[in-house]
Amino acid sequence: MNPQAKLIFVASLLLGTTITVSSNHWVMAWAGLEINTLSILPLISKSHHPRAIEAATKYFLVQATASTLVLFSSMTNAMYTGQWDITQLAHPVSCLILTAALSIKLGLVPFHFWFPEVLQGSSLTTGLLLSTVMKFPPITLLYMTAPSLSPSLLATLAILSVALGGWMGLNQTQVRKIMAFSSISHLGWMAVILTYDPKLTLLNFYLYTMMTAAVFLTLNSIKALKLSTLITTWAKTPSLNAALLLTLLSLAGLPPLTGFLPKWLIIQELTKQDMAPMATLLSLLSLLGLFFYLRLAYCATITLPPHTTNHVKQWYNNKPVNASVAVLITLSLIMLPIAPLVSA
Repeated sequence: MNPQAKLIFVASLLLGTTITVSSNHWVMAWAGLEINTLSILPLISKSHHPRAIEAATKYFLVQATASTLVLFSSMTNAMYTGQWDITQLAHPVSCLILTAALSIKLGLVPFHFWFPEVLQGSSLTTGLLLSTVMKFPPITLLYMTAPSLSPSLLATLAILSVALGGWMGLNQTQVRKIMAFSSISHLGWMAVILTYDPKLTLLNFYLYTMMTAAVFLTLNSIKALKLSTLITTWAKTPSLNAALLLTLLSLAGLPPLTGFLPKWLIIQELTKQDMAPMATLLSLLSLLGLFFYLRLAYCATITLPPHTTNHVKQWYNNKPVNASVAVLITLSLIMLPIAPLVSA
């Protein structure tokens, strides 16, 4: 793709995100979401591969449906209450439609079917944008409307997302699909705590974005798209693969790594809200996700490639690691000690 065109699309992406995040009127928020959708489509389909075109088409149809529902929800609320302010969402039907619309945009279960397919048809860098930047505006809208939303509905969506995100990632061999189901599972953790402590949802999203960016950029630098390719990369970049192992374990939420922090605080908050059974269920369901993270980590570091492999052996590469990857990996591993500061 032409660098100037890519710059325009990325700038439009940032513009759309900024408009949605900073607006307090529903029409402005909707316009920002539309700009976002239109600017990511060329980035998804830039390879001109049939799978990429299919992914872009699916993404457009799903996001157009979700944007229509956002507009319909705000119009219904304005009709009954006379308010276009995002924080003044009072009508129950509007709240229900908005929850469905933002769940479609985020890829929460049962509206998750598009997300793994779109991620599989995109490159790793576009997949990173879809998993992080594109989820920020809907998360912000959920944050602003959190007091109006139904806690029981969000809790149901959360349990289904964590369960299916873990369950459907178990037998995947494509790295991008595994990361898609990982994203769905993490969104479940964000949704369950939204109405009780919205700031904790945002903290979880920020840490998830940081760890996911570290994993995607590492995979992009070692050019691994499948588990079978990942097995042969240890000989090429052993230090980067070892860092990838720890980052994946952090994404799984194992102590003493950064990823344990949001899960710990969410379980603590759910227990304070007399929802200990919910916290227990989420903790048990996250073991499903832990299995496929361990599988990825095992392929990346612990297995030696077989002598009869069909893949070309990689030469040892002593190029320095990209500084942004190094910083993200470091932050993904050592931020647990800030827990007292966050809880205070």
